Amino acid sequence: MKAHAALPIRILTHNIRYATKSPFKGEKPWSDRKHLIVNELKYTTAHNPEAFICLQEVLHGQLIDILSGLNSTPSSAALPAQPRDPSIDGEKSKYEWTYIGVGRDDGLQAGEYSPIIYRPAIWKLDRWKSVWLSPTPDRPGKGWDAGSVRIVTVGHFTHQGSKKSVVGLCTHFDEQGEVSRRESARIIQGIVRDAGKEPVWLAGDLNSEMDGEAYRNLNGEESTLGDARGEAKWRYGNEITCTGFQQEEMTVIDYVFVSKQGWSVEGFSVLPNRFEDGVYSSDHRAVVVDAVLNI
Repeated sequence: MKAHAALPIRILTHNIRYATKSPFKGEKPWSDRKHLIVNELKYTTAHNPEAFICLQEVLHGQLIDILSGLNSTPSSAALPAQPRDPSIDGEKSKYEWTYIGVGRDDGLQAGEYSPIIYRPAIWKLDRWKSVWLSPTPDRPGKGWDAGSVRIVTVGHFTHQGSKKSVVGLCTHFDEQGEVSRRESARIIQGIVRDAGKEPVWLAGDLNSEMDGEAYRNLNGEESTLGDARGEAKWRYGNEITCTGFQQEEMTVIDYVFVSKQGWSVEGFSVLPNRFEDGVYSSDHRAVVVDAVLNI
């Protein structure tokens, strides 16, 4: 029997900027940024055991750095090369945090991940998959007018304590292709429909501002999802989510959506990506949502 008590869940999404060998002006290398990202994630999840972390532009080495930082293990420690959740086969995890997701270029480790990171002691992973945002969603490839291969990570989770279930999606839409973004939103809507009555959250970088077609399709009246920004009882921090490294972009393109039924949104925040030292942790800011699952 599922418990009917409300379950608070924190959802954080952050495009961390991939570890490039050709940084932009004002951009520090990943070696100078990684501790800022890890500390942000630790701070925002320390007292939120049910938290989900959703990241974009994560190369395999960055994923290892982040998991090592969250788990307080050396980067050389043996982390699974393939996503694997110990709760599926009853093995007790030696790590506080684990992940689901694949490199988008080959479905293994090549290219950027859009991982979902979570605590297996809190959430049991029932099943997961990667879906490519293209006409061939079951295998790697670019779609329509996209400049890059794009992907969405989908996880079905059950809360270990309350037995409440939730479906989580983490994605990164294409920057160049308007058709790709529109069709990607349609694929997402299909995944949400397939979830049936299960409560859903979607987090990521849509590369679509609020007047863009992809955003409007996901947040429209006919959509079963709603932007948590507009549903929140209180808001804190910035409005802009993408700043660039010289504050040359200044757009809102990073979002958390939740099902219109079954959730209430308590708080919404866009965190800083630069402090007094002047170092940008990323060209994006993290978006944090405190939601409550009521079913």
